[in-house]
Amino acid sequence: MIDIKKTAGETSAIKLKMMNTDFSKLIELTSAPILYQPGTHRMWDDTYISGQLLRIHLDQNTDAASRKFPTISRTVEWIESHLKSHSTILDLGCGPGLYDELLAKHGHHVTGVDCSHNSIEYAKSQAQKNDLDITYIHQDYLDLNLENRYDLVIMIYCDFSVLIPRDRDLLLHRIQTMLNPGGLFIFDILNEHAPGILNPDKKDWEITESGFWKPHPYLALSQSFHYPDQSVILQQHIICSEMESVETYRFWNHYYRTEEMRSILTNAGFSEVRTNENVLSEDVTDQNRMVTFYIAKI
Repeated sequence: MIDIKKTAGETSAIKLKMMNTDFSKLIELTSAPILYQPGTHRMWDDTYISGQLLRIHLDQNTDAASRKFPTISRTVEWIESHLKSHSTILDLGCGPGLYDELLAKHGHHVTGVDCSHNSIEYAKSQAQKNDLDITYIHQDYLDLNLENRYDLVIMIYCDFSVLIPRDRDLLLHRIQTMLNPGGLFIFDILNEHAPGILNPDKKDWEITESGFWKPHPYLALSQSFHYPDQSVILQQHIICSEMESVETYRFWNHYYRTEEMRSILTNAGFSEVRTNENVLSEDVTDQNRMVTFYIAKI
């Protein structure tokens, strides 16, 4: 069943040129792509969409981009239970710096990295406003080459799960070079409960005058595909409008069983691996049942 959502007045306001649409091409675009085929666009490179993402990061009525402040506070408290005072911390995919601010307020020396210009600029402004000594870097962390060494590297909100195997292994190698001896890598990932919760066969198709993807009328064809042999769920969004060519956004989400992730981390050179299923336990939702936190030590 395809669910097409409309808001009041959209039928007359939206003037998509359907008579000129290449439907065979549209069918091809909405079919399951080959594994790891990239999209044509990235959310973080689009000024409008990255602005929408920042707004959702800060929205306390949803966990769609960042977890809510009480959860962030509890997570930081749990992270700090594994740290010494005044630790040096590198946050990969820091977003608007919500974790970094708390860690800096508690006396740690924090560096945050994110590829979203809007998020980094917001994080910088908040650090300046609150007189916090946090270093923020606007860069894709896969391209990061820092000479500094850290006591802790963190990746929160399942960023690690979106990495394809080649990028995952590259990042693990780089994290090794950025950690002090005995340093920790703390991150969360999707676990084996994810397929039953994310609904891999979901379709959510929408026509709207303006929304998350565009400030003008567009058609969004959003759906998920499951690749069970590779433990991958693709979330795909095809965005069509009169003003731009068709844009494709793809997010490859990997879910891992504990023994598999232990093996990956051990093969990457981490000597000690621990897990925690209860960091988010006070938020009793299906989404949190599919998240496992890892602590890996070099």
